[in-house]
Amino acid sequence: MRVAVVGAGPAGIYAAEALLDDADVHVDVYDALPTPFGLVRYGVAPDHLKIKSIERTLCKVLEQPRVRFVGNVCVGADISIDELRAAYDAVVYAFGASTDRRLGIPGEDLPGSLSATDFVAWYSGHPDGAIRDMTLHARSVVVVGVGNVAVDVTRMLAKTDGDLESTDIPRDVLDTLRDSAVTDIHLLGRRSAAHAKFTTKELRELGELANADVIVDPAELAAGQELAEANAAVRRNLDVLTEWSQRTPAGRPRRIHLRFMVRPTALLGTSHVEAVQLERTRFDDAGRLTSAGPLETLDAQLVLRSVGYRGVPIEGLPFDDDSGTIPNDAGRVLRDGRPASGEYVAGWVKRGPTGVIGTNRSDAAETVRSMREDWAAYPSDPGDSAVDPVERPDPVERLRAAGVPVVQWDGWLAIEAAEVALGARHGHARIKLPDRGELLAAVAAQQQHS
Repeated sequence: MRVAVVGAGPAGIYAAEALLDDADVHVDVYDALPTPFGLVRYGVAPDHLKIKSIERTLCKVLEQPRVRFVGNVCVGADISIDELRAAYDAVVYAFGASTDRRLGIPGEDLPGSLSATDFVAWYSGHPDGAIRDMTLHARSVVVVGVGNVAVDVTRMLAKTDGDLESTDIPRDVLDTLRDSAVTDIHLLGRRSAAHAKFTTKELRELGELANADVIVDPAELAAGQELAEANAAVRRNLDVLTEWSQRTPAGRPRRIHLRFMVRPTALLGTSHVEAVQLERTRFDDAGRLTSAGPLETLDAQLVLRSVGYRGVPIEGLPFDDDSGTIPNDAGRVLRDGRPASGEYVAGWVKRGPTGVIGTNRSDAAETVRSMREDWAAYPSDPGDSAVDPVERPDPVERLRAAGVPVVQWDGWLAIEAAEVALGARHGHARIKLPDRGELLAAVAAQQQHS
């Protein structure tokens, strides 16, 4: 049995891990990047070393002899969906949700208005990041959203370069953070503090920053208190926020303002963002969020929206534009409302951007269970392919012949070695290479020596 997994992030690698329970299954894990691990490498903040250590667990899966990493291959461009379906008994699409949702307000396209997705890609050294030459001349920053990504972005803006010096953060990013002019960061939630999506652990980290005061208006904590009665996680968050609302600011160089029941209605400025127009929100009698009228105009030179990720369609695949996911039933891809033979989906592009990294393991397990059920029901031809598996062409050979610089596991190890060597020159364990050309050059250098 040959299975292709599209996406070498946690969802795709956990799917490969579950498939290895069948002794006769071989898995090729494709990724558009030359590097594996997806959001663990390019989404987890560099100072979250414990979470980033999940890479070691994912690495063990990709090292298995029945797994082949196929990096630097863009499915939908370098190789089509039809070619994958013809070459494998089954295909699992696990390419995540790579873009962001928009606010839909006037002024959103002004320079100085960015997605948190792009900001995270910048400080994580993503080779395809939209931001290449970031500057932090802004004094006041507004972050729209109250999930863990918004908290990560806020924490990174509030930290000093010394706090991040020993991480794998690219050196040009560290230089930019060192020169940052930011003094105030405003984190805005349109609903109550009880509705916030951040975890208590992430929230508490803001209060532990030596360089920043956390400021909370107790009046903005009043709404939604009834949710705390039935939810321990909400109670923990509210306890932390209530404690902070009672603190006297210590006069630290930076200030983090946590705001609730407010939302932006427009970004103001001519050639660049200069301010954010806010309105107060309230819940009506039916529990729906509605406007409570104009509130204030907030000084800001940088706005980062963090209101959710969404998937991006690939040519040849069905896609639900409203949810940003591939239509599916327990991981079986649905084409015209019916399960498509040999096609499956896992991760955020299956369920939407919910859960934590570990959620992807159970999600992938559900998908693989569906696959096994289908194999048991149709043991003679699980992928509905007319080509004998022995005679199927190897897509990797075709890609190499076409000049695509495919990166396999030894290539990834060469990238890793180059990053470790760069770190050693700066006295650190590792420093990321943020440029795709540098990544591929490390692979080419290894191939010349082997």
